[in-house]
Amino acid sequence: MKPGEPPPRSRPRWELPFGAQVLPEGTRFRVWAPRARRVEVELYRRSRTAHYPLSPADDGFHAGLVPGVRAGARYRYRLDGGPSYPDPCSRSQPEGPHGPSAVVDPRAVPWRDGAWPGLRADGLVIYECHVGTFTPGGTFGGVVGQLGALKRLGVTAVELLPVAEFPGRWNWGYDGVDLYAPYHGYGGPRGLRRLVDTAHRAGLGVVLDVVYNHLGPDGNYLRAYSDDYFTDRYRTPWGEAINYDGPGSRWARELVIENACYWLVEYRVDGLRLDATHAIFDRSPRHILAELAERARAAAGRPVVIIAEDHDNDVRFIRPTERGGYGLDDLWADDFHHAVRVFLTGDHEGYFRDYRGTTAEIAHAIQDGFVYQGQPSRHFGRPRGTVVTDESARAFVFCIQNHDQVGNRAHGERLSHLVDAPRYAVASAVLLLAPETPLLFMGQEFAASSPFLYFTDHVPELGRLVTAGRRDEFRHFAAFRDPVLRETIPDPQAEQTFRRSQLDMGERRRNAAVLRLYRDLLRVRRSDTVLAAQDRRRTRATALGEQIVAVHRWSGAGQRVLLANFGPPARLVSADEPFLAALPPGPWRVLLNTAARRYGGSGERVAWRGRGVTRAVALPGRCAVLCAVG
Repeated sequence: MKPGEPPPRSRPRWELPFGAQVLPEGTRFRVWAPRARRVEVELYRRSRTAHYPLSPADDGFHAGLVPGVRAGARYRYRLDGGPSYPDPCSRSQPEGPHGPSAVVDPRAVPWRDGAWPGLRADGLVIYECHVGTFTPGGTFGGVVGQLGALKRLGVTAVELLPVAEFPGRWNWGYDGVDLYAPYHGYGGPRGLRRLVDTAHRAGLGVVLDVVYNHLGPDGNYLRAYSDDYFTDRYRTPWGEAINYDGPGSRWARELVIENACYWLVEYRVDGLRLDATHAIFDRSPRHILAELAERARAAAGRPVVIIAEDHDNDVRFIRPTERGGYGLDDLWADDFHHAVRVFLTGDHEGYFRDYRGTTAEIAHAIQDGFVYQGQPSRHFGRPRGTVVTDESARAFVFCIQNHDQVGNRAHGERLSHLVDAPRYAVASAVLLLAPETPLLFMGQEFAASSPFLYFTDHVPELGRLVTAGRRDEFRHFAAFRDPVLRETIPDPQAEQTFRRSQLDMGERRRNAAVLRLYRDLLRVRRSDTVLAAQDRRRTRATALGEQIVAVHRWSGAGQRVLLANFGPPARLVSADEPFLAALPPGPWRVLLNTAARRYGGSGERVAWRGRGVTRAVALPGRCAVLCAVG
């Protein structure tokens, strides 16, 4: 099956095979607890607690119907007469990960998005959003209130950072422990359904960031049910590796695959972004991600997108299964971001040391998707990347900011905090007019002043470890070698760290010129037939000296050229620049200029002179100009 291809609609409708299922006569409970001899449902009914035995079933499951139990009932599972634990497949944790689970009936909430056709990877523009800091209220409802603005911006899908239940009041979401339960503080199952339903009616897709490489350290009760969920054969930087290929791995695989199906079916989300797939270890004959993609699409029965985040630049993720790939749609391609960041800021520590930070490197990323395609990496200490062949430009997700690249800085600075406004506008134009799939990080479109910091709300003992660990991460960086300076790094556990990360939507008005530029860039990307074609075979990107990136794109008779000048004014002559000499004869007309006064620029204009070998162009400083002929 090719990436993005939906299965035939005649397949049976998917249903979650475990957890609590509401039936006309009551609720059926089914849980995998292979080492337990006796499992009981512990139900909390007003002032009393009742226990109902489940019957052992095949493969270590225990199941049974409890009459009269309806949606909203609170329950745990008691194992062998001992402690009781939340359902590992709980749909709702109204009191957090340590509290009881709640029965949810997914059929009880009406949907009004019947005309929604699904989401395709072609033409995708992603807006990455952290629910807790996107609006003052920090809820799914708050995101609903911003959907109109996002539609007017011109994005096609909102990507939510992980929403699976996590401990505490705020968190990035990567410490989730209940994979099936939308975080209660955001609005729980009802809030997420309303968000997706409203987004679809507004013409926007919703993508969920999901974490299948580890679980958080607080509130994870999977080991109470079985040690087979985890393995010590591999290690991740964040916690125990999940057992996808060792003895007893079948139901660990099913937990994750069914979770992917669950979000696409019960919540009608339009795609999944798979976090840190390089830390999903599987040497079995069929990689779990290939199986997950196929089964998730079959369950959805409509077009959906599945995106991998992988630092190894591995094209297997986006190759069809019949060619030995995993059949995913898109892959985060960080080389573009890193090349732009090093070029603009001079950062050279950590993984940035692998990049020269030149206009040629930026052009290379646009032309090929990856810069590293097997070359040695100093940061990783080994060759990195695989060779890009015929993969579509739309399969590579580019950004100039995302939650990691902002939030993993010690002080959470955005790119707009580090460079001047004109060069920020040029970088934005390069991102949005390249053929690859662009991702925006919330607030980027109006150059938000708020940082995005790393924040948690763990119990005190764990919190102290997190604070110390966070600051220790920066001990090798020159700016923080002094322990006194490391103490200036914001404490993840401090409430103020979280509060400072919240966006101020009033900046949309105060920074209207930047927002206007982003809207116009996305409009021209969407409406222009040449730019809408995400074809690397009809793209030519090159560096014109040390400060200019040039991108030529064509489709049919249409020709477009982006000249992105990060430096001082320049005069380019065809006799000296083969790129210009190869362009078709003019006249060339300007479609967009980031130096225009409507974007807060200087108002300077580009000037084309002559044709063929006598062609010359006078390019203002620190501006990006999109030109067209035909």
